[in-house]
Amino acid sequence: MKPRYIAQRLLSFFPIVLGVTVVCFALIYLGPVDPVTAVTPDDATAEQIAMIRTLYGFDRPLAVQYLSWLGRLLVGDLGVSIQTGRPVVELLLPALRNTFRLALVATILGFSVAFLLGVTAAFWRGSWVDRLLTGFSSIAVSIPSYWLGIVLVVLFSVEHNWLPAMGMGPGGAEKWSWDIEHARHLVLPATAIAVIPAGVIARTTRAAVLETLGQEYVEALLARGLAPWRILRSVLRNAAPTVLAVCGLQFGQMLGGSILIETIFAWPGSGLLLFQSIFKRDLPVLQGTILVIAMMFVFINLAVDILQSWLDPRIERR
Repeated sequence: MKPRYIAQRLLSFFPIVLGVTVVCFALIYLGPVDPVTAVTPDDATAEQIAMIRTLYGFDRPLAVQYLSWLGRLLVGDLGVSIQTGRPVVELLLPALRNTFRLALVATILGFSVAFLLGVTAAFWRGSWVDRLLTGFSSIAVSIPSYWLGIVLVVLFSVEHNWLPAMGMGPGGAEKWSWDIEHARHLVLPATAIAVIPAGVIARTTRAAVLETLGQEYVEALLARGLAPWRILRSVLRNAAPTVLAVCGLQFGQMLGGSILIETIFAWPGSGLLLFQSIFKRDLPVLQGTILVIAMMFVFINLAVDILQSWLDPRIERR
């Protein structure tokens, strides 16, 4: 691993973060209506609208608003919810924890199965096993996650009543506990989220392993009579950087793209919070949620990039 490369990546991280804040700040002005009008009642008078505009600082120049908002971000202040009057951080942190739980289970489930399927398909290239697993991966990539979620609810909750369809725990529990009852609520949403990433990673793993198997050093290891498990370990290590990059992107999409799944299963995560803030026109919550999710995605990509350079220092990066 090259320290110079890591330093360059860390330095390039700050302009990206600044760009993310600019985009998130601009979101409230990209809609078809004035942001103040969007959060005021339909029967509000002109005086009330002007008072709200002054209260939230919308009467100041955009540059001043952005710098003031950025200064509050640096101290962890994401604003106050218009609907509840509570700080956005208080609403967002529990939702993020719930989303992380869901994404963690989906990652363990989807990534492990996908990696196993991709390696198996690569080593049985051209056989019926390869065709079967490749076909499964193609179908998994093509299935909309929200449609799959609805199908899972119908099959396992409505028709057979095997698994709960909604909520995070029994009786609409708001606090999480690692027990059987709470785990049962995780099965359906985690499966619905994991299917598409599993298909993508399985195909990527198969391609990366096949590319590695075609290199000359593998033939040399076979000719030397090296144990199969040692050859497999070498192949997987060389294929890991490519697979790891895709895994990082898929994990980021699980965190940020779970809005439909969390809405279908009433899972109290950041996706459901984002959905509710859109329909309630709660701009501070909407803005803060999008910002935090985008920042997590940037952090994940940075971590994966550095981890790639550690796994395969031969990769030349500029």
